This record gives sequence, C-alpha cells and structure tokens, in this order.
Amino acid sequence: MHIHILGICGTFMGGLAIMARQLGHTVTGSDQNVYPPMSTLLEQQGIDLRHGYSPDNLGPVPDLVIVGNALSRGNPEVEAVLNMGLAYTSGAQWLYNHVLRGRWVLAVAGTHGKTTTSSMLAWILEHGGHRPGFLIGGVPLNFGLSARLGDGRYFVVEADEYDTAFFDKRSKFVHYRPRTTILNNLEYDHADIFPDLASIQRQFHHLVRSVPGNGLLVVPEHDENLAEVIRMGCWTPIEKTALGAADGADWRAHPLADDGSRFEVAFRGEPLGTVQWELSGRHNMLNALSAIAAAHHAGIAPTSAIAALAEFRSVKRRLEIRAKIRGITLYDDFAHHPTAIATTLEGLRARVGKERIVAVLEPRSNTMRMGVHADTLGGALAAADLAILYQAPDLGWDTAQVAATAGNITACDNIEAIVERLRTECLPGDHVVFMSNGSFGGIHEKTADALRAL
Repeated sequence: MHIHILGICGTFMGGLAIMARQLGHTVTGSDQNVYPPMSTLLEQQGIDLRHGYSPDNLGPVPDLVIVGNALSRGNPEVEAVLNMGLAYTSGAQWLYNHVLRGRWVLAVAGTHGKTTTSSMLAWILEHGGHRPGFLIGGVPLNFGLSARLGDGRYFVVEADEYDTAFFDKRSKFVHYRPRTTILNNLEYDHADIFPDLASIQRQFHHLVRSVPGNGLLVVPEHDENLAEVIRMGCWTPIEKTALGAADGADWRAHPLADDGSRFEVAFRGEPLGTVQWELSGRHNMLNALSAIAAAHHAGIAPTSAIAALAEFRSVKRRLEIRAKIRGITLYDDFAHHPTAIATTLEGLRARVGKERIVAVLEPRSNTMRMGVHADTLGGALAAADLAILYQAPDLGWDTAQVAATAGNITACDNIEAIVERLRTECLPGDHVVFMSNGSFGGIHEKTADALRAL
C-alpha cells in the first residue's frame, strides 16, 4: 500500500511514517517545515519527503492519506485530497487500527515530561528483554529513533492531548485505549485550541474513562488539577507517586543528592533500591518513579527497572549537550512552557552549583507565541544568571515586557546579535542553554562556530 502523510516531519507523524515503512508500506510525505532530527531519520528510512504542500504531491495517487493535526481546510493539499475523493484518516486513528489494537498499550500523558517518561518506560521494557514497540515525541538516545513496531506485546505511546485532525477535534490520546496510563501532571497549555484549563481536564477525563478496570493509572500525589479529573469519575486502580515522605503515595523517591542524580525508590514503605544516573532535577525523579510504577504493572520488577535507569541516556533535545568549546558547554533543550523551563534550569543549577548559566529562549510554541505565559516567563528564568529572549519577527507580543521584570533578562530581535554577545561575553565554565521547540535559526551551530573561531 502507498501511504502519503501530510505534516510528516512532526514528531508524531514522522513516527507513524517509520512504523508504516516497517509494516512494508511505501511511504511518502509532505511538510512545510523540514529540519533535523526528524527529516534525517525519515530519509534514512527511505521515505520520500516533499517540501511544501501542493496537489502535485499526490501523484502517483496514494491508497491512503494520513492527515496531521497541523493541517486545516484551505491547505492546497488537503483540498486536493477532498476534491479527489481519496481515502484519508487521522494519525491517531491509523495508529490504533494498525499498531495498537490487540497490544498492551502503556500511555504517558501530561503537560510536561511525556517524552522523557515515555523514553524511560520503553527503555525499562527493552532492558527487561521485551522488545517493546514505541511512538515517542522525540528521539530517545538509547534507541536512536522515535518509533518502532517492536516484537512483543507491549507498546509505549506518548499520549498527547492536542486535537486529532481538522475533521476530529478530540484529543489524540482518546484513540489509544491504554491498559497502563501515566498522568504526569496537568497545567494550562495549548491556548490555540483550549479556551481554559477545564476544557483540557475534560479531555483528560475522556482518557481516564477509556482505561479498563484491570488497568492502572499512575498519578502524582500532589497535583490538584489531576485530582479534579479523577473526581469526575474513575473505574481503574490508581497508584500515586511523590518525592520524600508523603502520606498516601504508593511510590516514593527519596533524594540522596541535591541535583537528583541519585535517589532511593520505595514502594508502600519498602525500600527497593537506588537509582544513580546522568539525569538531574526533581522533575526527572518523578518521571522515573512513574515509569517504574507503570513497568511494574506490566510485570517488570522494580529492581530491574532501577538497573535499567542507570543506563538511561535521556532524549535528544532534552538538555542535550551539543558541544563543549573553550570550557563553555552548549545545550539544546526543547522548551515550550514556563514550568518546563523553570524545572530544567533548576535541575541544571543543582548540578553545576555556582557556575554561570545563560538561557537563550525562543518563545515558539503556539501558546508561547500568543503571549499567554508572558506573565510567568520572568520567574521561570530565575535560575539563570543571564537570560536572552529572542523577539522573532512574527511573535505576537513584545518580549521586552518580560525583560523589564528582572535584571537578569534581556530581549533581542536578531539571532546574529545574540551569537555575537555569547561569543564576547561567555567565559570558561559557563553553561549556555538554547531553549526552543524548533530549529531556532541554527543558533546552536552558529554559536559553536563563533566560539571555535576565537
């Protein structure tokens, strides 16, 4: 079968493309924005990528078109699909029909940490010899690809609450029908499609309603927004997670190092072992705890999960070290929300102590571009010694209003000027974190080249 994918370079749709190839299909796809790492992964799989959207991309005529949720009516290729009467479906529905049905699905949902937690869970299952399938919104470094069919009964899916397609406005995760579900956390996000927090909570409750009675929900002890979702109705056993001593939590992580690089895991008061790994931050301890709990439900002993996490190598673009030049460390981080920005920088601060942190942020997600989180960005950058906000030409608000709230924040509307400032001001021992959910104009490579030229 020839499958053509619209919006193929998104992490979700790109993962579908990889699995469709593994199923033996001929796969082509088109996208407006083609950049690594996804474009590289797809080309390595022998998938024909077409830049831009055009009716010409539909020749030869495919047997099925999978439409990404970023596309809407008025897109020339979408209009051609409809006018030609081609068979089409959403990515989430194709995933369930052709991959998830009949398998033990482990889903990871939440505002933050989905990609990292999904990667941990897939690695724990892999380490335990189960060869799971997975579809993750990033590239786990232990695997080197974002999706695969796998050989066994288990499938790990990053369960996104974003809508499904222009013809299906439900959240993607309602299609997955998981047996084991992690609800990491819940905050207001995706302001382009959700008017308020309550509307997101309703979608999360749709997910909760789909988990069977012999399944499991893994939920943090202290998240009132998720607690409200559960109070809407729950028919599935729940296991709760927490850091330190917490009444009511089944799974607890006790920090043994300030930066979160070492912690003890306990289940209902019984110590199970110690995780010692290369990650940092309180958020990653909670992510690990959720992954251990979900894996335990699927039959993986916690001691095996703890051993697997010692070998976990994180995810591409999650505080990924891109270069170390003249004693200056450059990181790439996929940032999309003030809470994620804050926890990432706080985790790095705990690791590097008093060494200087420079955060360079591109507000690029749809919600960020709308200025919804402008009031909380200043506080999110508090752990950085210096923060530079990039004022993109088409950004819908003025980053100078954030810069005016704190002495450590400046705004700049020119990438080359940011690179020049980093070149002249950064010193050995500095940590420069580029934060964006896009390519950020190649600023990582430009800065590295400028530092090497010194």
